[in-house]
Amino acid sequence: MTTFAQALLTPRTIALVGASGDVKKNTARPLRFMRKHGYDGHIYPINPARDEILGEKAWPSLAELPEPIDHVFVMIPGAGVEAILPDCARAGAKVVTIYSDGFGEAGPEGQARQQALVAKAKELGLRVLGPNSIGLADLHSGSILSVNAAYEASTLLPGEVSMVSQSGSMMGSLLSRAAARGFGFAKSVSVGNESDISVGEVVDALVDDAQTQVILLFLETLRAAPVLSRALQRARAAGKPVIAYKLGRSELGDALAQSHTGAMAGNDKAVDAFLRAHGVLRVHQLETLFEMVPLARRYGTARPAQRRAAPRVAVITTTGGGAATVVDNLGLRGLTAVAPPDDFIDLMASRGLKLRQTPVIDLTLAATPPQYKDLLEHLLRADWCDAVLSVAGSSAQFHPEYVVKPLLESEKSASKPLAIFLAPEAPESLQLLQQAGIAAFRTPEACADALSVFFDTSGGAMPAPVTTREWSAEFPTQGLLNEYEASQVFETLGVPVAPRALLTPGRTTHDLAYPLVAKVCSRDIPHKTEANAVRIGIKEQGGLSQALEELPANARAYKADAHIDGVLVQAMQDRLAEFILGYRDDPLVGPTVLFGAGGITAELTPDFALRLAPVSEDEAREMIAEVRHTQLITGWRGLPRGDIDALARAIAAFSQLAGLRGAHVTEAEINPLFVQTQGVVAVDGLIRLD
Repeated sequence: MTTFAQALLTPRTIALVGASGDVKKNTARPLRFMRKHGYDGHIYPINPARDEILGEKAWPSLAELPEPIDHVFVMIPGAGVEAILPDCARAGAKVVTIYSDGFGEAGPEGQARQQALVAKAKELGLRVLGPNSIGLADLHSGSILSVNAAYEASTLLPGEVSMVSQSGSMMGSLLSRAAARGFGFAKSVSVGNESDISVGEVVDALVDDAQTQVILLFLETLRAAPVLSRALQRARAAGKPVIAYKLGRSELGDALAQSHTGAMAGNDKAVDAFLRAHGVLRVHQLETLFEMVPLARRYGTARPAQRRAAPRVAVITTTGGGAATVVDNLGLRGLTAVAPPDDFIDLMASRGLKLRQTPVIDLTLAATPPQYKDLLEHLLRADWCDAVLSVAGSSAQFHPEYVVKPLLESEKSASKPLAIFLAPEAPESLQLLQQAGIAAFRTPEACADALSVFFDTSGGAMPAPVTTREWSAEFPTQGLLNEYEASQVFETLGVPVAPRALLTPGRTTHDLAYPLVAKVCSRDIPHKTEANAVRIGIKEQGGLSQALEELPANARAYKADAHIDGVLVQAMQDRLAEFILGYRDDPLVGPTVLFGAGGITAELTPDFALRLAPVSEDEAREMIAEVRHTQLITGWRGLPRGDIDALARAIAAFSQLAGLRGAHVTEAEINPLFVQTQGVVAVDGLIRLD
């Protein structure tokens, strides 16, 4: 019995609804492509107006077919798609790919049509890829259910790379670019509007595909994150690297950003945290998406558990200028070109090769091919560098035996990455290196991008276990909590909070030590400074009495209908530096936690680390190390050291907002969180619920 994955990726019986006999039309392409590239399964063109299409018998309807169908590719106008779904089900189809447009991408009316379409398909037991999908292909079998012109190529190179794309046109562009470089593909899938079958389900199917060893993703956004999460975990366990290129920040994230946390992080940062947590290699240059494949394939299991402060790259070159372009880009991405130490220079001198102690080992006109090979092998065994980069000059174009041949023949390390940048346009050398499974790059930017992504393992841990806590019945379950209520929630999680008291007309006494801070406590005024509703440095009872009169009056002048719960007084706290903790249930990826520079710095110069929530204390320490502002509490330039252990505990405790049950926390924030020499303390915060 045909499984869902087989029907999706490797169907043996296919119906083409709306197939055309006019070779100039897109709707003629799937049949032409499959016959051109040797598909040996059964193809049934469906067109009631034709008896024959491109030499094949045409069928008037799905109901007339002589055998069950695995997969139906629909190419008729959108208005008629839903009506043919019952025929698809009766024909035995498990998957229906819809090329037709006019659905979710076409505004509210199209969205309604799409919802009705998916509901009907679900009722009939059908799975839908699309609508608005340019199709999919299996290059090993020649099953090309696609109108993408990339498959017009005279020959298609089957390989071990599969691609899933949310953009049909970009999928074609990437396929053609990669094919020109000698990269062969196993499967390619355009998910279109992703109304039913999601990227995650396709990835899950590819994990079990024997012909797929590396999975590429071209993403515009993220949908069905839990499904994708499970698929990516399976890909990681199977040792199949996933490399992703994602377009920029989503407008959805900006629209939903209500606090500093949302404005600072945005959707793209949350998606980035999601991808990192699942070990996905997110590249920043489009060509790196496929150029990185050999690097990920050969060395993926050797990626470091933690990134060095600046990964060390040994650079050897036969072109000084070409090497400089790469070294410059390495520096921009946080990697260092490292000079060989004295003992290595002495070793190579004893082997007949004189080197200088410079960050780039320049062998221009200075080494024979055997010497180049010998140096390369010693670099790959050396303990003073983390990767080796070979930069080839004009010899790669005209005399590949000088540089490329030693690269091909040298004994490779199983754990130390080797990458090649070819400064000239050298397609023959690129092909040779690609065939040997060696990562070779056409631009210095893509080369540096790939090495940087390879070594960047920050945020590579899945969320920590959730500690479930019940929401207190004394707090609201909708809207914004006032600061006093929020502080109580933070305290129950284990976050230290400044000593405080809520003063009301019925309670005007307290046992706090002066000096004090006094703030209006109101759900309607989350940012109290703007309302002139804060007083600091109150030294005695007289000053507090004055504040108790003035602050509520100022708050009502700022917002006349604000409900005032009282005046919150806190004992003033010392600090070495102040930070922000943010929590957000992101609409795309779920709960996230943010740690960064606090106070006004949070708005002026964002400096933060973001993870899926909750996090462990170890992951919290990684977040602390990523934030530059934490140098103020690590003894930098003789400054006093803050309590990093207490800070890590507070971050981990705060992130357990993800485990609260009985209310849905959409956003929460502690800003600022003071770090002291002994301990940390939260002095302001908010919680928003829906």
